[in-house]
Amino acid sequence: MSAKIRILNIPFDAITEAEAIEKIRHRLGGESGDLALITTPNPEMLLEAQNNPAFRDILNNTWMSIPDGIGILWAGRFAQESEGRSYLGKIFTALRTLAELVVSPKKSRSVFPQRLSGVDLMQKIVELSQSSGERIFLLGAAEGVAEKAGEKLLEQFPKAKIVGYHAGSPADEDYLSILRKIRETEPEILFVAYGAPAQEEWLNRHRGELTGVRLAMGVGGSFDFIAGTKRRAPLWMRLLGLEWAFRLAQEPTRYKRIWNAVVRFPLAVLRSF
Repeated sequence: MSAKIRILNIPFDAITEAEAIEKIRHRLGGESGDLALITTPNPEMLLEAQNNPAFRDILNNTWMSIPDGIGILWAGRFAQESEGRSYLGKIFTALRTLAELVVSPKKSRSVFPQRLSGVDLMQKIVELSQSSGERIFLLGAAEGVAEKAGEKLLEQFPKAKIVGYHAGSPADEDYLSILRKIRETEPEILFVAYGAPAQEEWLNRHRGELTGVRLAMGVGGSFDFIAGTKRRAPLWMRLLGLEWAFRLAQEPTRYKRIWNAVVRFPLAVLRSF
């Protein structure tokens, strides 16, 4: 069992990539037929959860919660190092640990051993499925993107069984057509790319009807990254926690979301301890 670390009252698994994959392997190979929901909360999702009780309840009751974003790793370290300090001491600790994200990013892994992004975990699960044989369904993103992502995944993991695609939307009027396709293809693994919190709310709302689906995960923009319709930050920027800067340069209209992750989230974490 991995340790649970709470950030803004949301629990996370302090777990490595290898441990996460082993836990997923055990779940898929076990007897339980219940749907296991994986979430990968980032700072923006945690801010949303503070004002969205339904979303907060979902994040508090997922089977596995993986930190996605250097901000979550920082928050775990700040919580550890600020314990017992005065308010001024906490401010100093926040400033020091934030600065060290740039000059010494490895220090951010003192609580959470690593950041495992949604797109990386999704690809690892597809790789795992090659040997265990689970069927996979890709739901969401813009029209045609899931199919393109599926083609790329099959190039990389040719033994994977990707059995269905559908764009649709999380709106109730699209649900019956989605359910029909899922039941026709009988997947055990379902990836949903509607963006947070819509994808998690959709999965939670319909989990009882998704019979046969054993593992589900909201993956945000992962289909776009895999399909190549959106560029991902270079590896060196991801390792330094600068993926937000790359995305801002690519999509300046995201400035509000970047502000939330880079400014509002650290302030919210500081106030919570």
